[in-house]
Amino acid sequence: MQRQMWASVRPYKWAAAIAVAILNCFFVTAAPASDFQLITPSEAALPAAQVHAIELRGSPTRGPQVIVVRPAPDGGMVHSPLELILRFRAFGGAAINPDSVVLTYLKQPQIDITQRITRFITAAGIDIKQADVPPGLHQFWIELKDNEGRTSGTEFSFQVAK
Repeated sequence: MQRQMWASVRPYKWAAAIAVAILNCFFVTAAPASDFQLITPSEAALPAAQVHAIELRGSPTRGPQVIVVRPAPDGGMVHSPLELILRFRAFGGAAINPDSVVLTYLKQPQIDITQRITRFITAAGIDIKQADVPPGLHQFWIELKDNEGRTSGTEFSFQVAK
């Protein structure tokens, strides 16, 4: 009985089913990067944190540096999805430890979004091509260490237009 059932299925139906399965796999894995939600609307709606200058004590040698590339620090309003590019720089022969990077969204309460962006963090920096961010002012604190234990941190922000 089962043999007859399989024999009655036309070969083109199998080919169509296989083609659909392959296309589904392609479209699922080739999802656009704009599906990455950096900040959710509910997080953006939280009250802003009372930001105070944070002083990091380090060694007598220069600690790592964070350079905000995009959105440009003085670039005015940006539109979502946006490109978030931060570059890391180490000094004195040291290297950045990517596992030490912590990115905090400065709201009350503060939100550690490091786990969300882990796949975008390298020793060279953070590179997110298209991140969805709700309209409003978004402030962040990023902290990192080099392989010699020196710590550095930088506050950065950007305004997303409606």
